[in-house]
Amino acid sequence: MSQHTVIAAVDLGSNSFRLEIARVLGDQIYPLDTLKETVRLAAGLREDKTLDEAAQARALACLKRFNERLRGLSPEAVRAVGTNTFRVAKNAKAFLSAAEQALGFPIEVVAGKEEARLIYLGVSHSLPPSSAVRLVVDIGGGSTECIIGEGYEPKQMESLYMGCVSFSRRFFADGRLSKAAMKAAELAARAEVQAIAADFGAAHWQQAVGSSGTVRALADICRENGLTDGAITAEALDAIRAMLIEAREVKKLKLRGLSADRVAVIAGGFAILAAVFRELGIARMEAASGALREGILYDMLGRFHHHDARELTVEEFLRRYHVDRHQAERVASTAERLLAGVAACFHLEPEAAKYLEWAARLHEIGISIAHSGYHRHSAYILANADMPGFSRKEQERLALLARAHRGSLAKVAPMVSAPEDWLLIGVLRLAVLFNRSRSDLPLPALALEWRARGFRLRVDRQWLADNPLTEMLLHKEEEEWRSVGVRLDVAGAR
Repeated sequence: MSQHTVIAAVDLGSNSFRLEIARVLGDQIYPLDTLKETVRLAAGLREDKTLDEAAQARALACLKRFNERLRGLSPEAVRAVGTNTFRVAKNAKAFLSAAEQALGFPIEVVAGKEEARLIYLGVSHSLPPSSAVRLVVDIGGGSTECIIGEGYEPKQMESLYMGCVSFSRRFFADGRLSKAAMKAAELAARAEVQAIAADFGAAHWQQAVGSSGTVRALADICRENGLTDGAITAEALDAIRAMLIEAREVKKLKLRGLSADRVAVIAGGFAILAAVFRELGIARMEAASGALREGILYDMLGRFHHHDARELTVEEFLRRYHVDRHQAERVASTAERLLAGVAACFHLEPEAAKYLEWAARLHEIGISIAHSGYHRHSAYILANADMPGFSRKEQERLALLARAHRGSLAKVAPMVSAPEDWLLIGVLRLAVLFNRSRSDLPLPALALEWRARGFRLRVDRQWLADNPLTEMLLHKEEEEWRSVGVRLDVAGAR
């Protein structure tokens, strides 16, 4: 990936949308500009989990404003990430398309654990270096992420389906702050946190840190009301609970340190944090300035410097699923050679070659489940496993390539939407075919071209005569491509 001196992160949270633009100097990032809008996207989720028109309109209007600020930046220098509401909305696909058009850049919808990883990356870079094992808690609009890590490395990550917007709507929709409603909210949150308490309790960490709006708002309340020096403590939370209930109504809340845009969701966020304190045994929590958007920036910086988390994930999957590394590298090497011949005919996106390489290395992970139909198992794993560094869209693309590397092309045709994916599928299938012997015997010179109606592959004529099985398989491959309306012509070359 190319180096850039100015990069931008777009954090599309369930409560707020944020844009952070920063300058890159060596291994450090220095903020240049920040924009934040309280969109309350999660407030637009209907009972049937579809996103209503009003919330979509608020979001699109915000993204158009972000678009103006991002103009002139390279696509590689901008990364936009959608979180919980994008994950759960049933009409997210159509909305995502409109959102990308409004923003002018692709939007990655990340899984909960990937969101947690990015949050930890942002938080850890905003704190002084420490050898302490840290618990990081981030309460967003629709989900709460809990991470335990050391230094810049997360060790355990979980995402809980509860956030300040969703809980405020669920327990305080009438605007009343009664003792009964608060108790119900805290008990519901405690039930969620209990599921992870055994792994995230106080015995597993030495310092608790909170990030994002809810934690920072409660830290401000603690400081401005003289409860603490700005840290959040269990005793301070008891005092804030009493203040909230004493106000009786959300619209009457006038706590020092509580900003106007946080009033509507503070009760739900408070209930979640109080439950986290209780179930995980937290006595004191510091508020961090870093969060998801800073994590996105540092993750981009890592890719620039060839410390890509996706590479680490691929390596981990090779180990976890006991992949034959020699075969994986043979296929990847052949795929690289074949792609070089056809890439000039397509305006491939910069990372297309990386997706092909990753798919070539991972295409056999499904053999760990069963050899029969292993390509389907590989695709299922790649589409559904937690893969740090990868967005959902990236996982779906890897799954498509793995699913299509053998077997019927007609069955995968409905899943292919981009012409360049047909190109990558063709290259990968041929790379697998030529390495069927799983040996280091030298392959012939291969020249793959793309013409108006499909592929043309030139192979040494004598080599084909000496390898009749491969010749037969190539003729079968020609038939497969005809079934989806694409020509593959295999021609002998001297």
